[in-house]
Amino acid sequence: MKKFTKNILSGLLSILAIIVIFGYLIAGNNGNVSKVPFSEIVQDIQSDQVKSVVVSNNTIRATLNDDKIKQAEKEPSGTFVESLQAYGISEEKIKSLEINIQNNEGNSIAFSIFLNIFVPILLIGGLIWFSLRQAQKGSAQAMMFGRSMAKVIMPDKDRKKMLTFADVAGLKEAKEELEEIVEFLKNPQKYTDIGAKIPKGVLLVGPPGTGKTLLARAVASEAQVPFFFTSGSEFVEMFVGVGASRIRDLFKTAEKNSPALIFIDELDAVGRSRGTGVGGGNDEREQTLNQILVEMDGFEANKGLIVLAATNRPDVLDSALMRPGRFDRRVTLDLPDIKEREQILAVHAQGKPLEKKVSLRTIAERTPGFSGADLSNLLNEAAILSARQNKKTVSENAILMSIDKVLMGPERKSRIISEKEKTLVAYHEAGHAVTGHFLEHSDPIQKVTIIPRGRAGGYTLKMPTEDRRLVSRSHFEADMAVALGGYVAEEMIFGEMTTGASNDIQQLTQIAEQYVRYYGMSKLGPIHYSDYRNNRTGEIPNHSEQTLQEIDAEVKRIIDKAYQTCKQTLTDNRDKLELLAQALIKDETIERKEFEALMNPQAEEAIVQEVSPA
Repeated sequence: MKKFTKNILSGLLSILAIIVIFGYLIAGNNGNVSKVPFSEIVQDIQSDQVKSVVVSNNTIRATLNDDKIKQAEKEPSGTFVESLQAYGISEEKIKSLEINIQNNEGNSIAFSIFLNIFVPILLIGGLIWFSLRQAQKGSAQAMMFGRSMAKVIMPDKDRKKMLTFADVAGLKEAKEELEEIVEFLKNPQKYTDIGAKIPKGVLLVGPPGTGKTLLARAVASEAQVPFFFTSGSEFVEMFVGVGASRIRDLFKTAEKNSPALIFIDELDAVGRSRGTGVGGGNDEREQTLNQILVEMDGFEANKGLIVLAATNRPDVLDSALMRPGRFDRRVTLDLPDIKEREQILAVHAQGKPLEKKVSLRTIAERTPGFSGADLSNLLNEAAILSARQNKKTVSENAILMSIDKVLMGPERKSRIISEKEKTLVAYHEAGHAVTGHFLEHSDPIQKVTIIPRGRAGGYTLKMPTEDRRLVSRSHFEADMAVALGGYVAEEMIFGEMTTGASNDIQQLTQIAEQYVRYYGMSKLGPIHYSDYRNNRTGEIPNHSEQTLQEIDAEVKRIIDKAYQTCKQTLTDNRDKLELLAQALIKDETIERKEFEALMNPQAEEAIVQEVSPA
């Protein structure tokens, strides 16, 4: 029916186009004709200047001897010959004329009726048809509004979009947990024969960029089952009931394609604890959550349908989601350690021509706390930098510069600073670096620079050579002393402090408060001192005024101790402070090897002598 209607509309439009074209052709043919009074044509006939005459109803068209055409309208009464006779033209001249009669009066009447009646009808009919079609589209869109928005990846059609566990570097323990899901989807009989029930839902928990979505796609690819991918935000609409309808449609569609895998990304967008929203029980988000709970209880355990979900905020999820029978298994994805970072870098380095000297282990050491997505972005930034410099390969120096760019922002080369300010920044950064180097429990100094990046006038990069899961009290105390290095160096060299230490002081105070309040490392003992506690009426203070005063006094004491440690370290090594500051003024950037040589010249000489041939 739709095709028939479409053909009718196409035919009507074609007819209208032909009419318009025909009108233009007629107008074009009349462009060389000069319209004159009938008496002028009579005079031309009298003077033997007319070659032929065409009579069409009351229209007279005369072709002259010089091929010019004149057109005139005669009186409706009488024929053309009678009109000539009335003007006194002799019969001999009339007989000598070549007269052609074209009687198309009926055609003109039909054409006029068509233009005046049928064309408006066609136009009005087309307008009505278009309006009805739009209304049908709106109705269809309203019906589609409650349909699932999930994207589907079919293993037999979308092989290019599929991933395997080999494509996801690291995450060894998470892969082992999910291998059971893959095995069940491939061979469910193995579990049903022994009476085992595979988990209905698996929750992937981890910081952003750790590979939750990639891992879910890899599970579907390894099991060779359809993969339904959606996000929690796609179920939240302003109309109540739409999200629940989409959930029903998603599970219904997945059941038709079972065994299948449903993946809901950012589950916390729709799975937050109920009772906290403004809308109460009629809140759209809560209705959607209720429907998820019902659907996950509704399908049988061994039906071949498994739900995977990802979130980086498991603490806000509703407790009903986490009970057995729904998301009853939790897989935690941590930030990669140094070995996993090296593996991830190797995966993302494919397709990028790295120089032979590039050590991925060195890059992994310089990137603690980076997620898989961060590492991918890092190598991409290095490739962009190399292309900008018209290089064909990516060097290790380009990758190290990209690390600085990701951490601190781009270099501000256009910023012009005075020699005085440059000297001040050099001593400030040298204070951080020297303090960090000579304190036993501080992390190694990787780089010192006075080149501005982002909002920083310069920076000192200190990073551990291995991953650290636990932080000791000695390490906290060393970090606080290093944070004061720039402040103390300015005081020692220039006799005053600048605003350059504001961020250091903020960081120092934050560490000291955590030291006292949360980690129980001060003389106040192992007590967690939170600011407020929740009450039905709101947040109220958690401690008395006296306790808060004791906390403030303890924070002040710890900061004073860090200040004395930093000052003593810089006083004992003032020659190294001067040496490093002058090197920074000259070279602007000092890498780890150069820094170690400046701090320990004897060790550098010993290494050189050992390498030199006997």
